[in-house]
Amino acid sequence: MLQQLPALVVLLSVLLMFGTMYAAGKAREKHSIKAPATSGHPAFERAYRVQMNTLESTMLFLPTLWLAVHYGFAAWAGVAGLVWVAGRIWYALAYLQDASRRGGGFLLGMLGWAAVVLMAVTGIARTLLAG
Repeated sequence: MLQQLPALVVLLSVLLMFGTMYAAGKAREKHSIKAPATSGHPAFERAYRVQMNTLESTMLFLPTLWLAVHYGFAAWAGVAGLVWVAGRIWYALAYLQDASRRGGGFLLGMLGWAAVVLMAVTGIARTLLAG
């Protein structure tokens, strides 16, 4: 069961990205921000930044998750991945309300990502030293 956790984390990450895309689209519509504009109403700008920050963060997170899984840390990487997802959801919800409240979610997400990076580095180093 725990070996499958990273796959669930990837699915949750995709759903999170869809959710932020949806929120940005709804804010664009609500505040009449015509594409390709990326500024206008502050609520739209927050939603847009949440979407972009989530995409940026996910591009760092997913490769390190799969490196950690590949090098023998599937269960622990899955747990750390759930922490990352929870942090990113907290971050997104807080940022959409008030940008100054995003810090806690950002920190939790970074802790999850740091744990995955540590596992990936450990696995790669262990393999290189044994080789």
